[in-house]
Amino acid sequence: MDSPIRVAVLDDYQHVALQSADWSPLKAQAQIDVFDNTIPTNQPEKLIERLKPYNVICAMRERTKFPAEILNNLPNLKLLITTAARNAAFDLAACKANNIMVCGTQSYGNSTVEHTWALLLAAARNIPRDHFHVANGGVPWQTGSLPLGLFGRTLGLIGVGKLGTKVAEIANLFGMKISAWSPNLTPKRVAALPVPVTYVPSLNELLEQSDIISIHMVLSPSTRNLINRESFSHMKPSALLVNTSRGPLVNEAALLEALEQKKIAGAALDVYDEEPLPLEHPVRKLDNVVLSPHMGYVADSNYAVFFRDTVENILAFLDGQPKRVIE
Repeated sequence: MDSPIRVAVLDDYQHVALQSADWSPLKAQAQIDVFDNTIPTNQPEKLIERLKPYNVICAMRERTKFPAEILNNLPNLKLLITTAARNAAFDLAACKANNIMVCGTQSYGNSTVEHTWALLLAAARNIPRDHFHVANGGVPWQTGSLPLGLFGRTLGLIGVGKLGTKVAEIANLFGMKISAWSPNLTPKRVAALPVPVTYVPSLNELLEQSDIISIHMVLSPSTRNLINRESFSHMKPSALLVNTSRGPLVNEAALLEALEQKKIAGAALDVYDEEPLPLEHPVRKLDNVVLSPHMGYVADSNYAVFFRDTVENILAFLDGQPKRVIE
């Protein structure tokens, strides 16, 4: 490939991509452009116009989607990199058809687990509301609802893979009871977990017995709208729902209805159907939610690995010995 190549680094919201790793080995061979905003897939012409000149595109997780409609119109693209080892927003078949190599990166630490517990504790302890009252004054001391004590309460885990298992280990330290369900979960797998977890044979039964429900599932056609209007009818009115996986796992209309009508006590959300979350979205106006802007995977240590591996991937590709290829 003739030098200099064109490299696009996408969706660097925090303006840290070029500071998180050493890009100097590339600078003699490449023109590197960094973008800090996302063009949604429903504006394909704008996205194609932005990305058409580039030979290498470095995507941050699934912030920018790459369906066939986009990939088929990027004639200069030779290498598409995702941070982390997989990306459900890439059409791999279209990449292959267009001779676009796809590479991933490693991850570091337990950022999503940490964020799950940050949200869970913030919701259970009413931290955002109390911070506002203390910082702004003008209200009586210790007002509003009581914090939810975790000791002896039941945490219902929907999914106990790598992330769900780590969440269970921390719940055990808080003295919580832990129950688990997922479509393919078995009593044998639950018995092999490192902390005591009760296997529950049905989702509705898990929802009925849980004080806090935390979702740790991969989004797929079979899991989309896994939590729906009927699901909320099985939850306790005092229950909290935590979602750090993917927004569409929970039916958004049903969730809003449950929160507005106080069918459940509240929710702690890091993910949404549409991201970035629209400014006029009704969930922003609710008083029984804790919201964060899809920060589960965001950490300085994780970004250092993401971008270090991204630079390595580009250099290896240019040397004809690609690394971490995703097929």
